[in-house]
Amino acid sequence: MGTGALTLGALGIVYGDIGTSPLYALKEAFTEESHVMTVDTINVYGVCSLAFWSLILIVSVKYLALVMRADNKGEGGTLALTSLLLPSRGDDDASEENRGGRTGAKLGLLIGLGVFGTALLYGDGAITPAISVLSAVEGLEKVSTSFTDWVLPIAVAILCLLFFVQKRGTGAVGRVFGPIMLVWFGTISLMGITHVIDAPGIIASINPMYAVDYFAHESGKAFLSLGSIILVVTGGEALYADMGHFGRKPITYGWYGMVLPSLLLNYWGQGAFLLASENPDEVVESVFFSMVPQSMLLPLVILATCATIIASQALISGVFSLTAQAVQFDYLPRIKILHTSREHYGQIYVPLVNWLLWAACIGLVLGFRSSSNLAAAYGIAVTMTMTITTLIFYRVLVDKWGWKPALALAVSIPLLLIELGFLGANLVKIPHGGWFAVAVGVILMVQMQTWRRGRALVAARIHRGERDLGAFLDETEEMTRVHGTAVFLFKDLGKAPPALVNNLRHNKVLHSTTLIVSVLTDTVPRIESSERVAVERVAPGVFQVELNFGFMDEPDVPAALSLIDHRGVEFDPDDATYFIGRESIVAGKVPGMHPLQEQLFVLLNRGADSAVRFFNLPVDRVFEAGTRVEI
Repeated sequence: MGTGALTLGALGIVYGDIGTSPLYALKEAFTEESHVMTVDTINVYGVCSLAFWSLILIVSVKYLALVMRADNKGEGGTLALTSLLLPSRGDDDASEENRGGRTGAKLGLLIGLGVFGTALLYGDGAITPAISVLSAVEGLEKVSTSFTDWVLPIAVAILCLLFFVQKRGTGAVGRVFGPIMLVWFGTISLMGITHVIDAPGIIASINPMYAVDYFAHESGKAFLSLGSIILVVTGGEALYADMGHFGRKPITYGWYGMVLPSLLLNYWGQGAFLLASENPDEVVESVFFSMVPQSMLLPLVILATCATIIASQALISGVFSLTAQAVQFDYLPRIKILHTSREHYGQIYVPLVNWLLWAACIGLVLGFRSSSNLAAAYGIAVTMTMTITTLIFYRVLVDKWGWKPALALAVSIPLLLIELGFLGANLVKIPHGGWFAVAVGVILMVQMQTWRRGRALVAARIHRGERDLGAFLDETEEMTRVHGTAVFLFKDLGKAPPALVNNLRHNKVLHSTTLIVSVLTDTVPRIESSERVAVERVAPGVFQVELNFGFMDEPDVPAALSLIDHRGVEFDPDDATYFIGRESIVAGKVPGMHPLQEQLFVLLNRGADSAVRFFNLPVDRVFEAGTRVEI
């Protein structure tokens, strides 16, 4: 797919969220219950100035100029950024250094922050579709008061349709959504220009002194309004998480060529319209839709509704990407992940996550019932995640890019101070709905850490009964050989798989070709086919095979084994039998985790997708050997 097509697709997927912020961001800056602002010249110029500099500093400077350059071979997102700091497999020096001491403690803290930032984005992924769609559908109330009772049913129906089409993949969705967003950005630009022409002085708000005057004018309310002004950049973190879908260049071209100019023109237009209004304090409640003549209102509402459907896509796609990364890094149980494009590996669909987000969105719409109520819940997850990204990015600057700490601090501290200001203003939203995003983040972080810790404990328990592969095979020299290929999946190199031990104990036969396969996930998103397979002969007819996958690769074991080119190994996928271990996990009295965490881990393990489907094994040629493990 060419750069132009990817840029158009990025307009539909990546910029939907931030592109529809004009529907509610400036309005909430003046009308949020905790900081109702007077609509006067100082405040209007101040809000426009803050909107301008937020877009420039957070999106243009932080994400496009800096953070998106810290991609992990094309993949973005909090976990991908954190993975840059992890030692690569085979890097023994780095591994030893990071296993203990202050370096290990710092790495553990960064990983914890990365996991929490990832978890927070799930909460934001539920709120974004709800507030975006509601804010557009509420425009029908401006068309006619008879639509008032239909706002919630229409919003629910639209959200149901949105989540239903996700299975078609972000590429197909992007081809439909891109042209619509092109029309949307053109429309909001035109809306803004018509009012900026009448009051061109509003462009002077790019002078940061207007922001200073704003804070001096109504200091307490101005600070709290930052919790609403942050809404102009919601979607910035999703922009980074979605980078694997389209690439950095198409996203950058879309931003400077269309998105940024359109947003600025519309915010300036809203400001100019308010200052020209006879009753600005009344108009501000629906300032976006009030900017057009009555005859154009219904078409604008329809277009805005289409755009907000698309706005939801940025977060949904970002959450899909983060889920795939979390599964491969073993922070979440195996779940079904479908790759929807042969040409672009980053385009995926996660059914379980899709329907959980759907349920959460419907619940939020029915619970909060208006975009203004939802605005109280919006923003805190975004600002927390942005702050965490900046902290991790500082370590990337120093540890991976080799910057001097003083220079890295000179870049990071200004960004951190801005984001901490936004975060502080958002903290007051927690009792009024912000608790939802924080609760989702905390619950998912506990789940991720519990799964990670539980998997480590299970591995430790299994290791106690492991036998050295070479010594074990020495005992099988006189074992009867049968025709065919046996594949034993077991992660620990050099150890005898329990499934192999049990098979020999009960059946007392060894296949003529026996492959002991270890599937490993690297800290890079994708690994070339030429580097996928490593084979070592450990005994006559017995081979240790290491399959390497990136954290965004689909771990298709039969396809990878078909790449083997090693003397003595003739792998026929139609003549292979697969043996895998299946652990039956039970909570016990063995020290390791809190009893409640043990019960949670057991529950998660039971719900995990089968290894057969996850590794794409043929179900009619798989044998499972069970092992009871107490944690």
